[in-house]
Amino acid sequence: MFIGEYHHNLDSKGRVILPAKFRACLGERCITTRGLDHCLFVFPMEEWRQLEQKLKSLPLTRPEARAFSRFFFSGATECELDAQGRVLIPPSLREYASITREVAIIGVSSRIEIWAADRWSEYCAGAEETYEELAEKMGEGGAFGG
Repeated sequence: MFIGEYHHNLDSKGRVILPAKFRACLGERCITTRGLDHCLFVFPMEEWRQLEQKLKSLPLTRPEARAFSRFFFSGATECELDAQGRVLIPPSLREYASITREVAIIGVSSRIEIWAADRWSEYCAGAEETYEELAEKMGEGGAFGG
């Protein structure tokens, strides 16, 4: 499970070091792709395979299913962690997430998200305002219900 928030800088080659706790859960290879909210999603291989199976089950007759699958899978790349625990973020994914130097690396249960640090700060500022409201709504669905 991935939890926590860490801040690091990209090196001149577009690599970023992942936290040791995250590396232990990832293994040697992972998949990085376009995420939602203009961040990047990083999945362990097993989690990626499970997600891939779910997305393959979407009906091809639905235009939104085709559009999502195209965008999601076309942005995906298999990554290897080097001996220093760094992962290369391809230029196209850096551009998508507006990553230039400083990144926020956050754990979100079964995946890692990599954000441009300034975008993450902006997102958090907005999310703080609605956090309790969201918790209430999720409680209605049983996530926080007692």
